[in-house]
Amino acid sequence: MTESLTPEAYRDLLSRALEGTVDADTRRPEPQTLYMPDAHRTALYVDSTVVQGDRGVGKTFWARSLLDPELRAAAAREYRINRLSRLRVTSGYGMDIVSDYPGPLALPSLLAGGALPEEIWYAVLLTALGQPELRATADWAERVAWVRASAGPAEATLARADAEAATEGTVHLLVFDGLEHLHTDWDTRNGLIAELLRLAMRMRFGTRNIRLKVFLRPDMFDAAKQLFPDASKLSGNAARLEWSRTDLYGLLFHHLGNEDDEAAERFRRLTGGWQPSEPGTPVRYAPPPDLRNDEKAQQQLFERIADPFMGTNVRQGRPYTWLPNHLMDSAGRISPRSFLKVLDVAAETTRASYPAHSRALHHDAIRNGVRAASAVRVDQICEDTPWVELAIKPLAGCQVPIPQGKIIAIWKERDLPRLLREETARYAQADRPELVRTGPRHPDDLPRLVQELIDLGVLRRRDQSIDDYSLLDLPDIYRLAFGLGRLGGISLAGR
Repeated sequence: MTESLTPEAYRDLLSRALEGTVDADTRRPEPQTLYMPDAHRTALYVDSTVVQGDRGVGKTFWARSLLDPELRAAAAREYRINRLSRLRVTSGYGMDIVSDYPGPLALPSLLAGGALPEEIWYAVLLTALGQPELRATADWAERVAWVRASAGPAEATLARADAEAATEGTVHLLVFDGLEHLHTDWDTRNGLIAELLRLAMRMRFGTRNIRLKVFLRPDMFDAAKQLFPDASKLSGNAARLEWSRTDLYGLLFHHLGNEDDEAAERFRRLTGGWQPSEPGTPVRYAPPPDLRNDEKAQQQLFERIADPFMGTNVRQGRPYTWLPNHLMDSAGRISPRSFLKVLDVAAETTRASYPAHSRALHHDAIRNGVRAASAVRVDQICEDTPWVELAIKPLAGCQVPIPQGKIIAIWKERDLPRLLREETARYAQADRPELVRTGPRHPDDLPRLVQELIDLGVLRRRDQSIDDYSLLDLPDIYRLAFGLGRLGGISLAGR
C-alpha cells in the first residue's frame, strides 16, 4: 500500500459514514447506502412473497429500495435479477403518509364501520391496478363499499391487469411493510395480516403477473398462520433477512467507501478493487469481493482501524470476532443496526477519552459501544414484548449461566404470574389494547415461560436437559442492560 489513513482520519470517516445508520426507519435509502449481502438476494425475488426479519435487519430498507426506481435498478444489476427491472411497484402499506393505502386514522375507522379485512386489501390492490371507480374517489370507505358491491367487475379487473402485464412483459408488485403498526389490538392486527397473506397467496398461485411482497417479523408470520393455516404454503418460498459476520463487516466497509469526501476516496485507493456504478447512474462504489466475503482480508483491514486485541493480548479476544459474538441473541442472530451502533459509539468514545490512541477505535471504547447497543436492544424488545422486562429484571445481580430452577424460584418469590396478570389489566384499564395481548402465552406455567424466552432469543440453554438443573444463559446483547454478571469472567470478557 502506498498510502494510509491516520487514526484521526479513520475516526472522522467512521463518524460521518455511520451518522444516521442506526435510525434506518427515518433515514431514506440512497444509492450510497445500498449494500447488498449475497444472502439477501432471495428476498428480492419477485415470487418470494414473505420476507421475514427481526427488528433492525433491513425490512424497511429493502421495502423502500424496491419502491425507488433507481435503487431497484441498482439491485437488478448487482443481484442479476432481470425481473426487478420489469416491475411496476406500489406501496400496499408502510410508514409513509401516502394515498396508496388507508393510514393509521382511516384503517381503524374502516374496521369500526364494518369493513372486512379482505375487502380493505382488495381495495388497496385494485386501486393500485387502476380500477377507474376506485381512482375516482380518495375516500377509502367508498372504495371498500365498491369492492363489496362489485365482485364481478373486481375479478374482471384482476384478470385484465394480469393479461395486460403479460403482454407488456411487466409485473405488478405491491410492497407491504410496517405491519406491526396496522392496528393497536394484536388480534385485529393478526387478522389483518392473515387476510393479507390469503390475498397474496391467491395472487401468487392464481395470476402470473400480480404479486405481493410482505415484510414481516417471524413472530407475526407465525401468529397469522394460526389464523390462516394455508399461509404455510407461502413458507416454501419465504425469504429471511439474516446477517453473517462477513456481511456485517462488508456493510461497514461499504459505508466507509461511499462517503463523498477525500477520506473515502483515499480509503478506496488504500483497499483497492472498488467498482464504480455505471455512467449515467447515481454515484456508488461496490466493495471488492475480499472486503465482502473474505474473513482474513476483513480482519486485517479492521485491525488497522481497531485495536488488534480486546485488551493487552490475544487471550482477551480479537475485535473482529469478539464484536459480533457479543451482539448475538440466543439464536445467533445479529442486527446490523446494533453492529453499526457499537462502532459509532466507539468512534465517539475514543475521540473523547483516547484522542491520541494509535488506532481509530480503542478496545475499551468498543466495549462501551456494546453496552450502548445492549441498552438500545433491551429498549426495543421491551417495547415489542413488554412482559420480557417483568421476567428478566428480577434476575438483576445474578450471574449467568444460571440454573433454570433458580430462575423459577426467583419468579415464584416475586409472584411473576400475578405481576403479568396485573400488568395486562393495567394496560386494559389505561385503554392501551396494543399491550394487552403482548403477554406470554402461558404466564402461569413458568417452565413454559422459560421456553418462550428462549424462542424470543433472550435466553439460551447451555445443555440439553430441561429440568431445574439445566443451565441457562443470557446473551450479552441482553445481559448487560439487564444488569446480570457472568461467572468466571470479567466484564465483557472475550471468547
